Amino acid sequence: MATVNFRLRSKANKNVSIKVYLSTGRGNVVELNTGFSINPKDWSKDTDRPKQNSAENKIIFNNLKKLESYIFENLNTDLGKGIVIDSFWLESKINDCFERVQKTDEGIITNYIQNIIDTADTRKVKVKGGYKHGLSLSRKNSYIATKNIILEYQTKTRKQIHFTDINQALIDKFEYWLLKTKNYAVNTSSKHIANIKTVCIEAENKGIQVNSFAKQITIATESDDDRYIQTLSFAELDDIRKADITSEALQNARKWLLIGCEIGQRGGDLLDITPENIRYKGGNMYLDLIQQKTKKPVTIGIIAPHVIDILENSFPYKITTQKLNDHIKKVCETAKINAMTEGKIFDKDIGRKVFKSYEKHKLITTHSFRRSFCTNYYKKIPTPVLMGISGHSKESIFRVYINAPEDTDENADLFMKFYNEIHKDKEPQLKVIKNGTED
Repeated sequence: MATVNFRLRSKANKNVSIKVYLSTGRGNVVELNTGFSINPKDWSKDTDRPKQNSAENKIIFNNLKKLESYIFENLNTDLGKGIVIDSFWLESKINDCFERVQKTDEGIITNYIQNIIDTADTRKVKVKGGYKHGLSLSRKNSYIATKNIILEYQTKTRKQIHFTDINQALIDKFEYWLLKTKNYAVNTSSKHIANIKTVCIEAENKGIQVNSFAKQITIATESDDDRYIQTLSFAELDDIRKADITSEALQNARKWLLIGCEIGQRGGDLLDITPENIRYKGGNMYLDLIQQKTKKPVTIGIIAPHVIDILENSFPYKITTQKLNDHIKKVCETAKINAMTEGKIFDKDIGRKVFKSYEKHKLITTHSFRRSFCTNYYKKIPTPVLMGISGHSKESIFRVYINAPEDTDENADLFMKFYNEIHKDKEPQLKVIKNGTED
């Protein structure tokens, strides 16, 4: 059974350091300074705590009690994670308990990232045409996740990471740990590596000493062959529309699904629309919104009669993305979207996604809506028009998104199609060409 206690190492008639020692059994004892000091005459040998004979000593007594509780709270959790309980661990808990980490030391990468998080709402971000204030919520959360994973890695390696430490060996070991120990997907691991590289470049630009290797960090990504894109075809959407669904929650989810596959927006943007986003012009329905990620204003023309009916007569109520993801799987199951399809599903037992063949309804998420829109209308609608609605900035990215290789005939075919549309109503005219005689 683990024990925490305190003691003095000196009996001198002056203030001496109070030490904490932690025993986890079998001779495993760790002892460190707490950062507090006291005169031995104010120390009780019976309780191994300060005598409460002055206001100052009462404060020290309470701080030691707080530290004892904090150590026990974290000990069981970290033992369960297989974390080594040693002097590095104990030192980090003492610092965490009393928030002693020098936040002004920007040479420590986690401190610098924390500063980014703290100033997320006021940081200048470059956008098309200038700058704006404030990181997006997803970007801020990405930095929080990277900071937390670095802190966990530091606990494993028992070493705090400074910008000057970030060489190839460290990045290789860190990436190996993410992929093999944490079982993260390639893209998840790469996001953390990319955040580290971004932070290093920014820190160096601000005059902080950074290892020269940081700018050479390479970011790995999954190959296109590994991206299994799940979409719903027009025929499958028709099956979903006609499916016999009695549950109010699933009927509501079906409405969001049918709308989502016709407007081509991300899940968060979809669930934020209200009847106020709808307007009419010339008898046509338009949906206006501003995309959260890109901050781009987008207008979508609504043509599908069943979607117009939903928006006008039975607008769906808002739910969380997580609930919608759960409900649409049941909606698709009811509609018999059961074709065996290759994809990845998160396995809670092993803590990572497993790739194999599943019934298709199990693979459908809110992200399928936008991809279905882009895939279904590709080559039926000019690609720049689709990109303007979906928010893709480059055609190359758009093609990867829908898993469509470049078609060199596409522009030529479109030109001929529109040329014929332009000239279809024109009557052919006979033009007389003079041959140089008066006959």
